[in-house]
Amino acid sequence: MSLPAAFHDIAKRVNNWGRWGADDEIGTLNLITDEVVREAVATVRTGRRIPLALPMKQDGVQTGVMPGRVNPLHTMVQINQELFGPGTVACSDDVVTMGLQAATHWDALTHASHSGMLYNGRPAGTITAHGGAEFSGIDKARHVVSRGVLLDVARARGVARLDGGHAVTPEDLEAAEELTGTRVRAGDVVLVRTGQIQAYLAGDREAYAYPSPGLSVRTPEWFHARDVAAVANDTLTFEIFPPEIEDLWLPVHALDLVEMGMLQGQNWNLEELSTACGEEGRYAFLLSAMPEPFVGGTGTPVAPVAVL
Repeated sequence: MSLPAAFHDIAKRVNNWGRWGADDEIGTLNLITDEVVREAVATVRTGRRIPLALPMKQDGVQTGVMPGRVNPLHTMVQINQELFGPGTVACSDDVVTMGLQAATHWDALTHASHSGMLYNGRPAGTITAHGGAEFSGIDKARHVVSRGVLLDVARARGVARLDGGHAVTPEDLEAAEELTGTRVRAGDVVLVRTGQIQAYLAGDREAYAYPSPGLSVRTPEWFHARDVAAVANDTLTFEIFPPEIEDLWLPVHALDLVEMGMLQGQNWNLEELSTACGEEGRYAFLLSAMPEPFVGGTGTPVAPVAVL
């Protein structure tokens, strides 16, 4: 089944192919300029640091629905081993097996393709079993430090958590902007809070996964108009799931990653940040969310920190 004409119409309006040159591999991260970072640093007033990552553990957010996306399996490979003889310094080492998109993570631009194409007009076939992503791997997405803006959609709607059938629209984003008193601008990293992570934090992985609120297919045009550098939220699927348009699966992934070249993040814990922003009455902050540079990776775990 081919993608509908309505999808391709939106794709044309948000397409950034060639905007930063034919060789570009980082898309909207080009919008995070030195000036943007200087202005982001200027938002820090108290130095209060808010971690935004979920703990990485074997009973994590993954339920088995996504093939191969396993929760972190932590194994000790040596425990207090005296490597250089009795009485010498002992070491402990461990290894982890996990899906790179299993926990709090960034999707690389190569995480999604459509019509046989990746961001900036590269063939989907440039992703291979042995090399991973030849272009726009997560290792290329360096220096993700910018001004973060929390758009607390749940708070703006007066609820702790959006219901599972709620598609977050541009109107929702603007209502959250009004709540914050902060206008999203070029180079910002936008964090959209739905409150959905509360289901996982309460121990209900199934309720967290399905059904899930998430971004509407209408939101990519809003982010494109604002020149947003990256977007993350507190859900498993990022966009509303099941989809708002019958049989149109993951259209927001395709529009954000493939057409716009915009990183997107999932499973971010925005609860403490929501509380802190409400207490301080401000929703813009310095955000550090550097990807782990897995060469050729189509995603990566991330431990983002907001600094107020």
